[in-house]
Amino acid sequence: MTSRGTKYWDSGAIPLIAPEMLGDIITEVADLGIVISENGTVLSVLVSPENKAFAVLKQLEQKDIRSALTIESVSKFDARLGEFLDGAGTPPSIELNHTDETGRWEFPVRYSFHRIGPDGVVLLLGRDLRPVAEMQQQLVKAQLALERDYETQREYDTRFRVLMENTAEAVVFVSTQTGEINEANAVAAAMLDESREGLIGASFSQFFEGRRRGDLVDQLATQAISDQNSKSEAQIQSSGQSVEIAATLFRAAGERVLLCRILPVDSAHATADDLAHNLQSFYNVGPEAMVFATAGGEVLAANDAFLDLIDVAHDINMRGRNLSDYLQRGSIDLKVMVENASRSGRMRIYSTKIAGEYGSPRAVEVSITKVEAGAHSVFAFVLRDVNHADASRSTAHPTGDDSMRSVVELVGSATLKDIVAETTNVVEKMCIQTAVELTMNNRVAAAEMLGLSRQSLYVKLRKFDLLSRDGEDDNQ
Repeated sequence: MTSRGTKYWDSGAIPLIAPEMLGDIITEVADLGIVISENGTVLSVLVSPENKAFAVLKQLEQKDIRSALTIESVSKFDARLGEFLDGAGTPPSIELNHTDETGRWEFPVRYSFHRIGPDGVVLLLGRDLRPVAEMQQQLVKAQLALERDYETQREYDTRFRVLMENTAEAVVFVSTQTGEINEANAVAAAMLDESREGLIGASFSQFFEGRRRGDLVDQLATQAISDQNSKSEAQIQSSGQSVEIAATLFRAAGERVLLCRILPVDSAHATADDLAHNLQSFYNVGPEAMVFATAGGEVLAANDAFLDLIDVAHDINMRGRNLSDYLQRGSIDLKVMVENASRSGRMRIYSTKIAGEYGSPRAVEVSITKVEAGAHSVFAFVLRDVNHADASRSTAHPTGDDSMRSVVELVGSATLKDIVAETTNVVEKMCIQTAVELTMNNRVAAAEMLGLSRQSLYVKLRKFDLLSRDGEDDNQ
């Protein structure tokens, strides 16, 4: 070592560093460089160009560095500086928090102590700890969020356990992929004659007579998808008790799960006046086609008789479809039926034609009933397939009886040609009257229903004196 305190490498001497270059070197290897005297007076402040926020420390030159430290950092600084000046080896780095007297800014810095001259001058090389502090804060926030989520999960798990154990019905959760029971309540364990621990992980179908491993689960999943509220009948293997299984399909954590309610079937206590059961059975197996739809025509449910009527294999094919898609006059038929049912609560008979995507149109009579479902209105459509004669008679209007009798009286007093002409006029008048009444005097809808232009409809209305009968002006 030379008299100036310069060390040498084995390969040669380190050249002296010019003062104007020393500052650049310090700012490259550290975010902040502060030269202090042994009593803590700041002699110089060097700030890296990449950390311009530290420029506020330049005002510390010729001041005590302690004035820019927080209270807890002052004692740490004094202790570490004393160790360094006593020559007890190179002290480890220290973390100090800088601030001003007003507390407007504060940031942490890790400092290392270095001698740079024989006159007691000390160089503090600092590394900005704000990125580390921000990461620590993010980690703390993430940890707090995880703890909150864990507490929320525990709360929901407790609610789930309480609900399961206080439910009177036997309930099990079954994975559609493995067919195994994921969860079950005490009622289900007692009904299946197995402990709750024994049910978890066991195949659901093994507890029922004559059921193969995948058949029962597949059947329940199919019924749940069809949304027909139907149940599967089964017999418990251990007790021979007959039960019905009602399944609801949902997805949790990427896995499809069946919520299965096991309901005992007690035929001895079945009553003939069980209205809900009778209506459900009539809907499922009755000969009348039934559809429940919204006011806009969106199909909510349809029974098998309706599917047969429109030649659709499964009700899943009707998801998202509108009832007007199957009606002969589409939205016109639907609007007429819904408006009449909305006005009076029901519409006894409406004649139209209905057809599926592949079948030919069939004449049907439709009865519509408005049903209140909470805050919404649902319309129940009952459709009956009729032959052409019935469809023709269903359009007859009571006011046409006199006209029909007058036509019959023409036999023997007029030629067949004249009788046919008169009959055509009678039928034409009745059809126009029926269309006007069904559309509640909506001439545009009536014209579309009859396949006429609006101008042709007005001509025929004038011909049969139907405009003046409605009390309207002929020039309308």
